[in-house]
Amino acid sequence: MARYIDEILQPGEKVLYSTNAHWMFYLPAIGAWIVAFALVILSRTTVNDNLTMLCLASAAVIAVVALYWTVRAWFHRLTTETDVTNRRVVHKTGFIRRRTFEMALDKVESVDVNQTIMGRLLNYGDVTILGVGEGRETISTIAEPLAFRNAITAR
Repeated sequence: MARYIDEILQPGEKVLYSTNAHWMFYLPAIGAWIVAFALVILSRTTVNDNLTMLCLASAAVIAVVALYWTVRAWFHRLTTETDVTNRRVVHKTGFIRRRTFEMALDKVESVDVNQTIMGRLLNYGDVTILGVGEGRETISTIAEPLAFRNAITAR
């Protein structure tokens, strides 16, 4: 699948910085996979057949949910692009139902970064771009938000 930014670049425009949704979207899936794996191990350590079957059935249900969450997080990361070119900021989400945001760099008034404690530890956060006469746009949960802000503000 071709990148969205490659399809919309204007003559003379170059991509200066690209980022994506942070991998933390996988955390619910990772937790579910750990629980499913723990239930399989627990089923091997029990001597009661009913408890063994309950553990295996629970592990199977949780594994299906974990697989769904894994595919959903992967698809979200695959279909989300955030780029800074030498002329504009471009953010695209979605595949069938696409939402895009573009703002010329000379129209950017300020760029705010909001990071939680977990965001600081794992290096993700929300970036709000305030434009002159163009409103406000918040890009949620992107990787390396400070580097993204610096790519916008450095001229």
